[in-house]
Amino acid sequence: MTSHAGPTSDAERSSSIGYSKAVIGQHFVRLDDQTTEPAEAIVATEVPVALVYNGRPHVVMMCTPQDLEDFATGFTVTEGIADARGVRRVDVVRYSRGIEVQLEIPADAAERLASRGRTLTGRTGCGLCGVEVIEEALRETRPVHSSATFQRTSLWKAGESLRVHQPLNNDTNAIHAAAWCTPDGEPRVVREDVGRHNAVDKVVGAMARAGTDATGGFLVVTSRASYELVQKSAAAGIPLLAAVSRPTALAVQLAQEAGITLVGLLRGHGANVYTHPARIV
Repeated sequence: MTSHAGPTSDAERSSSIGYSKAVIGQHFVRLDDQTTEPAEAIVATEVPVALVYNGRPHVVMMCTPQDLEDFATGFTVTEGIADARGVRRVDVVRYSRGIEVQLEIPADAAERLASRGRTLTGRTGCGLCGVEVIEEALRETRPVHSSATFQRTSLWKAGESLRVHQPLNNDTNAIHAAAWCTPDGEPRVVREDVGRHNAVDKVVGAMARAGTDATGGFLVVTSRASYELVQKSAAAGIPLLAAVSRPTALAVQLAQEAGITLVGLLRGHGANVYTHPARIV
C-alpha cells in the first residue's frame, strides 16, 4: 500500500482534505418563554463521500470530511473488500458538491466487489451500505483468536479518557467517536464522525495505514453496540468491543460466535459484559 498513515493533530487531519471543514459556525434563533434572540453555535458538517474502486463507483456515504484516507482504507478492510496490503492507492479529490475517494485494489478483489449487489447511498446511521441481499448484510463473521486479557480498570480508564479526545463532539455534541486503546486503557488512535460505523472504519484504517497490529488492544465507541460494529471489530481482529450504550441482540449473538468480548453501558466504574467475560481478569 503506497499511502502512509496520515497526520495525527486535528488541524493537520482537517487540512489533509482541503475541501470541507469538520465543523462550522451556524446562526440560529434561541427561544424561551419570554425572549427571542439571535445566537450562534458550532455544528457538525456531513458531506457525501463516494468510494470508487479501480474506477468503478461502489457506494456514497455521508461522513464528517476528516480522515477520509483512514475511512476509505478501514471501510475496505472491515467490509471484506480487500486487506490493508491490497489497498495500493488512496486519493481524495473534490467531486461536484461532495468528495470522491479513489482507491486502487487488486483486480480479483475489484471483480468480487463488482459482483456484489450495491446501493447508491449510505445514510449517516446506515449499517447496510453497499449491499442488497440479506446474505451479504449478515455475512459470516470472521472468528477472532486472541489470548489477550484486560483489567476492568483499563475499561474504566478508556471510557473516562475518551471524552478529552473528542474535540469535534465537544464543540457540537453531535459526533460519535471510536478509539483503539492499549491493554492498559490508553486511547492510542481516536477518530470522530457523524456516523458511528464511519468512526470505527477511520480507526481501523488509520491503524492499517500505519502498520499497527490491532489485535492486542480493544475498541471503545460512544454509541450503542450494533451488529455492524461487531462485524468490523472481527474483520480487524479486535478481541474486545466496549460501548457506552447497550448492544442489540444480534450484536450479542455475533460477538459470541466471533469470540469477541462485548461490553455495554461502559460508564464510570461500571459496565455490562455480554459475551466472553473471561477475557476481563
